Amino acid sequence: ANQPPTMASAVDSKTVITLKGSVAVVSEFFFCAINSILYQRGIYQPETFKRESKYGLTVLSTTDEGLLSYLNQIMSQMETWLLEGDVQRLVVVVTGADSGETLERWQFNVSVDGAAASSSSTKPNGGGDENNTPAQNNAAASADAATAKKMGKSVKEIHNEIQAIIRQITASVTFLPLLNEPCSFDLLVYTNKSAVVPQKWEDSDPRYIMNSQEVKLRSFTTSVHKVESMVTYKEADEWEL
Repeated sequence: ANQPPTMASAVDSKTVITLKGSVAVVSEFFFCAINSILYQRGIYQPETFKRESKYGLTVLSTTDEGLLSYLNQIMSQMETWLLEGDVQRLVVVVTGADSGETLERWQFNVSVDGAAASSSSTKPNGGGDENNTPAQNNAAASADAATAKKMGKSVKEIHNEIQAIIRQITASVTFLPLLNEPCSFDLLVYTNKSAVVPQKWEDSDPRYIMNSQEVKLRSFTTSVHKVESMVTYKEADEWEL
């Protein structure tokens, strides 16, 4: 007799993402977005970037060893903080080398779905709790199942949302004022007060921009994390137009 078709393919395409999996997606997006900003805004020479295929797009990634080492170090720490739920936002600050002025702030706000994070995180030693009664365990299991159902989102759907943001970063040259001086960049990470901060990290002021314009970019969600993007830039002085 013919077997009825299984639901395996439907389940595969809507795999419930874990906290660790979500952290990997967010970190990879940050790395890709930072590289994209540095390339599009001319912070590093175009010949120091290589083309790669990601999110159904051609993206640019630095080959500068010093920059790569710096970004990998930052991303490694970011992953630790993301796993702990300590990251509030990442900001890429573009500063004029001559004027010392903040010219652009690319801000990525991170929020965590509490239910998703708690159901995705694992407890040590199998997570058994002797104080839990079977009834409580059943309630927790059904709550987890409900969360899983709500969280079902395919990697392709997530990548499509990320693709839209990377496209917007690429298109930003059409509305951002020209950077008329050599520029450098800094990365600011806003964390919860409880976050453990390595010694080599230092406090920074927010580097806000006076007389600024803000453009909200798209957001993406992994069902565990939501990342909202925006860019703030210094308005060109009238005499510069």
